[in-house]
Amino acid sequence: MNRHSTGYKKVNFLIIAFFLLFSSISYAQRTINDVMDSTTVNHLLIISKKYGSLSFSGYLQPQFQMAQSNGTQAEYQGGNFGEFTNNRFRLRRGRLRADYMLLTDDGAPSTYFVLQFDGTEQGVAVRDFWGRYYENKWKILAVTLGLSGRPFGNELQLSSSVREAPERGRMSQILMKTERDLGVTFTLNPRWKDATLKNIVLDFGIYNGQGLAGPAEFDNSKDFIFRLSHKTYAFNNFTIAGGISTLQGGLNHRLPVSYKMDKINDQWNMVKDSSAATINKVAPRRYYGADIQLATKTKSWKSELRAEVVSGLQTGTSTNSTTPGSYPVDNKSIALPYYTRTFNGAYLTFVQTLNSTDNQIILKYDWYDPNSKVKGMDISSAKGLSPADVRFDTFGFGFLHHFNTHFKAVLYYDIIRNEATQIQDYTADRKDNVLTLRTQFYF
Repeated sequence: MNRHSTGYKKVNFLIIAFFLLFSSISYAQRTINDVMDSTTVNHLLIISKKYGSLSFSGYLQPQFQMAQSNGTQAEYQGGNFGEFTNNRFRLRRGRLRADYMLLTDDGAPSTYFVLQFDGTEQGVAVRDFWGRYYENKWKILAVTLGLSGRPFGNELQLSSSVREAPERGRMSQILMKTERDLGVTFTLNPRWKDATLKNIVLDFGIYNGQGLAGPAEFDNSKDFIFRLSHKTYAFNNFTIAGGISTLQGGLNHRLPVSYKMDKINDQWNMVKDSSAATINKVAPRRYYGADIQLATKTKSWKSELRAEVVSGLQTGTSTNSTTPGSYPVDNKSIALPYYTRTFNGAYLTFVQTLNSTDNQIILKYDWYDPNSKVKGMDISSAKGLSPADVRFDTFGFGFLHHFNTHFKAVLYYDIIRNEATQIQDYTADRKDNVLTLRTQFYF
């Protein structure tokens, strides 16, 4: 074979790849980190045995929102409103994803690569950038490295392109902001056809901890995540799936000061602990969760129920229980201490498909209690507490319509309730309900 022939084949491959980029129609993955099996591989566009398989997918989410009052703090409904606004158009997400799979001679997955961008009116950012290796001697282990989704719970795994409600619950967004993180994940799941435990999946991951919420790792602590799950199992009339998860991690103290809840005169207070020994000790993040998914097997009038509960210890700051993306400092760049709280939260989502599979009714309830030691009027600044200790309950309902296989829209209303406390601006329920009309184009 001469150089001209080799060059001609390379040019042909580039032309094919270019054509696929702009004209191929691919499937939308249901989860962030799909672990490929033989069924999923069949959806990929096969270029050649030499070059593997390549697919492109994407979606666009233009939306309009109206809040109950100007300047509504709607961080968990897609972002806070401006001080003098209560309505807006937004491009919530704009994703373009490339998937590449190299197969073995017998058609089994060997190496998998994903690159996904997110573009909105606020800029463009990388959302996924990871590679996965499948060992094929025992066909039980897969190793994922790079920027990928963290295998905790169920809601974090669901792609925003397939979730019925516009956003994940407050609990999910606070505990694991941006869902992704840099690290490595080991997945154990038998991949041969007649494996007894083929529906059991064990994920073990090690991650930096701050995810995309910060520019880089800022301390020596890592997050260790374990998840044991069961894939969808079908009974006569319904299916069931679920799992249990835990995260064991933390943040390194830089100051000889830390805060945690303790009793003073038989009442819970946020108590200061001053000790030089605190420096470099780990402020804990300990999550324990369980989730379940139930669905009927019918297409029309199909019912789905998804539920998840998480509790444990969360470390944040004096004013925010969100996991920090970088070491917290004040407006003068002076380091701030960590605050550790006992939390709990959950969500319950019910989706009812109507007679036509194009129409769905959505009901969702979620709560997040960042400090389960105190309630209501026991929360006051005199006890060292702040808005970071206030519980929120969110009731959401909406209607989703699929116009065709590549366009859908949802009308959704969030009723957000905070507990009444002695904290300023939280003595009564805030007027922060949000109406969302979201459309989605996808291929």
